[in-house]
Amino acid sequence: MRREQRLRRRRDFVAAYRDGRTQGNRLLVVRVRPNGSETARFGFVAGKVVGGAVVRNLVKRRLRAIVRGLAVKPGLDVVVGARKAAAAAEYQELERALVALLRRTDALASATASMPQESR
Repeated sequence: MRREQRLRRRRDFVAAYRDGRTQGNRLLVVRVRPNGSETARFGFVAGKVVGGAVVRNLVKRRLRAIVRGLAVKPGLDVVVGARKAAAAAEYQELERALVALLRRTDALASATASMPQESR
């Protein structure tokens, strides 16, 4: 992900937690907040409950890879938090869960560009 597409500052994460719309399922929690810019920015969170450092980083790498393939509306800050069950989930499960949550928060630019592909 390019630098301008990442949430890096604590205040950006805090604003998303405080003001964002929240949706969750058994694997993930997504918080979406308008940011007033022309790009969508993402932050990924995995607490120690998810597992050790290796597991947490694996989950975050998978989530970043999934987001690269999605068409998300510009002008949003999106914080994706992993729950404990995300550590044991397959890539496709994480992809389906994230797409479903982004649809519920109305963050996807188009329905066809965000469909998970079966060939992965």
